[in-house]
Amino acid sequence: MSRTSVTDIGAPLELQDPDQQTWGRHCDVLVVGWGAAGASAALEAHDQGAEVIVVDRFNGGGASAKSGGVVYAGGGTRHQQQAGFNDTPEAMFDYLKHETQGVISDDTLKRFCDNSVANLQWLESMGTPYTHTMPPGGKTSYPQDGYYLYYSGNELVPAYRGDLPPPPRGHRTVGKGHGGVVLYSHLQAACRERGINSLTQSAVRRLVVDADQRVIGAEVWSLPVGSKAAELHSRWAQRAEKLQNLAPGYCNKLRLKLAALEQEHARPVLVRARRGVILSTGGFIFNKELMKQYAAKYRANFKIGATGCDGSGLRLGLSVGAAADRLDTVSAWRFINPPQKWPKGIAVNAQGERFCNEEVYGATLGHAICEEQNGKAWLILDKPLRSQSIRQAMFGGYWWFQSVPALVMMLLGAKKGKTPADLARKTGMTPAALEAALSAYNQAIAAGEPDPVGKSAESCQPLREGPFYALNISVKSPVLPLGALTLGGLKIAEDSGQVLSAQGQPIAGLYAAGRTALGVPSNLYISGLSLADCVFSGRRSGAAAAVNVAPASQAASDTRVSA
Repeated sequence: MSRTSVTDIGAPLELQDPDQQTWGRHCDVLVVGWGAAGASAALEAHDQGAEVIVVDRFNGGGASAKSGGVVYAGGGTRHQQQAGFNDTPEAMFDYLKHETQGVISDDTLKRFCDNSVANLQWLESMGTPYTHTMPPGGKTSYPQDGYYLYYSGNELVPAYRGDLPPPPRGHRTVGKGHGGVVLYSHLQAACRERGINSLTQSAVRRLVVDADQRVIGAEVWSLPVGSKAAELHSRWAQRAEKLQNLAPGYCNKLRLKLAALEQEHARPVLVRARRGVILSTGGFIFNKELMKQYAAKYRANFKIGATGCDGSGLRLGLSVGAAADRLDTVSAWRFINPPQKWPKGIAVNAQGERFCNEEVYGATLGHAICEEQNGKAWLILDKPLRSQSIRQAMFGGYWWFQSVPALVMMLLGAKKGKTPADLARKTGMTPAALEAALSAYNQAIAAGEPDPVGKSAESCQPLREGPFYALNISVKSPVLPLGALTLGGLKIAEDSGQVLSAQGQPIAGLYAAGRTALGVPSNLYISGLSLADCVFSGRRSGAAAAVNVAPASQAASDTRVSA
């Protein structure tokens, strides 16, 4: 059995005379990774007139298909308008400046916002459905079935609001259950309808370059179609994704078996790409070595992503001298809404000090816990707030994955103290610190003054009546795991998606998209921003690669081969 579950990436194959090489397949554009970014790239390149082959280690989908199917879109989508909200690209830009903090240039962020309406319309043209129904109660981590437009970021938080009423921009793909599989199924179907060639159960293990270090193709290792190995590979891969939330240890063993099957049974074929190779294999949350090297503090977090998020695209880029950045940037998700009453409590650190506005988006709170509080935090409720939250969790119509853990936490997993000092002693906090945090919170409410950490008045509720309860919202919470996904990636030219070298020069023939590349979400994540960037960056790289002109010698050679 393989000792690692990740794709084995080797040094590039350098060909002094590519015309003398025997190539198994030819195309204009080779897309490596068939999630939302790869599908968007393949579709755009095809529609620009390029012949496209898309490769995926499994059967397509990746983290995109496992996601909630939320696309962050604004600037005045028809669904925003139908829900009664006015939005402009300028307002969207002003808000996202808070979230992105310069991770991309202002010009690129402006293009992202200016193109937002058109990119959502493009998704709809592929058959992906959206609508304007909004959930009751304002903020939620993920809306119930029947509700498909919501506040998916920090728009309602006072510190992030602009002068105008904030519009919702989270467009959840219409469908029963998580919408990611619906969104992706339409993109994959659109690829197939166009006749885009695909090599599934296939992994790129090294890039191919010419004497000038231009990327001209890839070595693809494929399982034999219809073989017993391919059948087992498909079955185990599906099981690993399906059971990840319930049995991560077992799924890790399945991933080792998948890699062993690939090592033993896959066979190589060289694919020549006349115009370019696009890397879109996702992040690297399932690569233990990369996590240890760049993001060690997040190794204990629950992994958000798919088996293919093993950093293969990143490592392929690095193998040909690419530059990467923000590999230590990880989005950590600690959602405490729903129940919608929970943010009325206070979040405190291991000492009992309040450290964050509880109504912020879950990744904002998770970042504060992991980066500023050593992964340890508690949510404090009093008797009335706990009772209200239990009723909400039982009768609020939430998803099971929202209500069940909340109920278990409140009924079985909470620490309980008659007084704040008693609770502090039982949790290892400093009694004086917890008492001070509660006192400052309650006094501000009583006096009608601003909350000490900026929480809106509607999210504040006095915590005075014992007993008091502490819910473990730390990284290692046994009931509420704190999820994480990687946000860093290859540096790219932001107008084309072309990968940049360590010297800042474009690498000829190589592009990147989605979480393999630096992008709009690479500072801090908000729901829907990654899928929106997959479409934005995927279409960008697909369009650029499609019009990239191959060297005259290569074009002539390919003409001779085709003839």
